[in-house]
Amino acid sequence: MSLARRLFVGSAFVLSLIGIVFIYSASSYWGEVRYADQTPFYVKQSLYFVAALIVFRVVSRMETLQHKKWWTLLYIVSIILLIGVLIPGIGVWRNGSRSWIGLGPLTFQPAELAKVATLIYLSSLLANRKRGEAVIQLKHFIVLLIPICCLMLQPDFGSAFILIMGAFALFFIAEYPFKFYLLCMLGGAGALAALIISAPYRLARIKAFLDPWQDPLGSGFQAVQSLMAIGPAGLFGHGFLKSRQKYLYLPEPQNDFIFSILLEETGLIGGVIVICIFACFLASGYHLARKVVYMRAYYVIVALLSMIALQAALNIGVVIGLLPVTGVTLPFISYGGTSLMLLWFVVGVIYLFSKMTMRKEEH
Repeated sequence: MSLARRLFVGSAFVLSLIGIVFIYSASSYWGEVRYADQTPFYVKQSLYFVAALIVFRVVSRMETLQHKKWWTLLYIVSIILLIGVLIPGIGVWRNGSRSWIGLGPLTFQPAELAKVATLIYLSSLLANRKRGEAVIQLKHFIVLLIPICCLMLQPDFGSAFILIMGAFALFFIAEYPFKFYLLCMLGGAGALAALIISAPYRLARIKAFLDPWQDPLGSGFQAVQSLMAIGPAGLFGHGFLKSRQKYLYLPEPQNDFIFSILLEETGLIGGVIVICIFACFLASGYHLARKVVYMRAYYVIVALLSMIALQAALNIGVVIGLLPVTGVTLPFISYGGTSLMLLWFVVGVIYLFSKMTMRKEEH
């Protein structure tokens, strides 16, 4: 294994361990109140991590996944699952959206799979594209539009936004013409305005972002509590397990706002260390992308890394008050079995495609 691959996998491993540790801290009181046990979230995430490592091990060795046909199939399956989520009795309503499929005691979030499958399928299409053909560009747009529409119907604006931005990063490296971006920005601005107007809670989130203290017990509650966690923490924080906001001030602190708890307990120094580990993960990943010979592998790696980078930036931006609350988790660190296993699935795919430096690609 090369140094870049070691850094790539190792940084993902360290981030996952940090996540498990701070899930224990962030969820201890919440677990005690809800389940009369401080460790249920910690134990579940530890088991998910073991399963995620198995997923990585299997995927990183499945050379058949380098073939396009598998990603076409996975894209179709992910769309079917996104549609299934919208069907009453199949989809599970949770936290204001129908984004989950219930499998007995387990739940699965198809949006995570859809983001990965769509970006890899798009990468395969773009690698074989003949530039300048408007029909091909329309096909790319339709491939992207179908899962986005399904996500917005749930509604899951955060996942839709990450998918859109990841696809745009892919279109950028594929050298799409500037007019394409201009038209998409104009159309996107209009669609965003319509979405905000059509759903009062989105407008409330925008207002809360601009001035969370205007309604500190309502729409601005999470933003205010996050800032109250971060502000007094200083350089070194209050110490591990000494968070104050986890005592039912931040709702389910092991999820979207776990970075608030991490900053509260470890301070600015701890937050910078975590961001540096993310930077190491992304830098080593992009280095792997530069080494591949085939354009499809390059597109796949860059698209998936961009998706993770955008999700991390979006979550951290929300936590520190730079962006409106979106409900997006922090990759590798936030609690969630579907998310963690899909992330390690992505790590395995990137690792697999990074081997396409000396092999002949099959179209």
